[in-house]
Amino acid sequence: MIFDAAALSARNLFAPETRSVFWKTLGLTVLVLIGLWFGLRESFMAFVMPFIEGFVPDLPAWAGWLTFVFGILASIGLALGLALLLSPVTAIIAGLFLDDVAEVVEKRDYPNDPPGTAMPMGQAIIASIKFFGVVIVGNLFALMLLFIPGVNILAFFLVNGYLLGREFFEFAAMRFRSVEEAKLYRSRHSTTVFLAGLVIAGFLAVPILNLLTPLFAAGLMVHLHKALTARDGAASLRQR
Repeated sequence: MIFDAAALSARNLFAPETRSVFWKTLGLTVLVLIGLWFGLRESFMAFVMPFIEGFVPDLPAWAGWLTFVFGILASIGLALGLALLLSPVTAIIAGLFLDDVAEVVEKRDYPNDPPGTAMPMGQAIIASIKFFGVVIVGNLFALMLLFIPGVNILAFFLVNGYLLGREFFEFAAMRFRSVEEAKLYRSRHSTTVFLAGLVIAGFLAVPILNLLTPLFAAGLMVHLHKALTARDGAASLRQR
């Protein structure tokens, strides 16, 4: 079920019907990441560099290589900072375009089903901002485990698998359910949703391709919610 949903979502990434959403999602993701890169860089130059320069005010000529080392470490630190923000950026952008993706998927793959109801923009933005903070905290925890071999990779997948799976599934479910019902339905299928979240985390870990994470994750969870709803409905009919 999960891999079927992932395959359908991957197929829809470059479909003609999703082309408009594709460029909007990709363009906004790139713009936000560029803005964050410059913001992190300027913050580093303003607050961290003065500390480093004060710590080593007068380097002898033979120690000039330390400047190069500091530059490399700074670049690595900025890259890690940007990687830390990629997951919450994905979530907040998805909150803006999930309904666009869902409408395309529903019309293309489920033409005979009743269409979902779009979440009010204000509610979607508020939910995305709240989740932005939660993902930041989760990834800060994962970042603290960065230097523990093996554990750091595991922490990245577990944290993002859980958080992204929960958020994207609830977004998809809320097109057909109330907020409370969507949360209960996600809790009912928590294992399946978590495993699907791990697939999203794997997609997020692939450079360049991860720029399309909002589009991929939204499509995957729309398909997964449809599949679970159909399965539960069939099971309910069998019990009657």
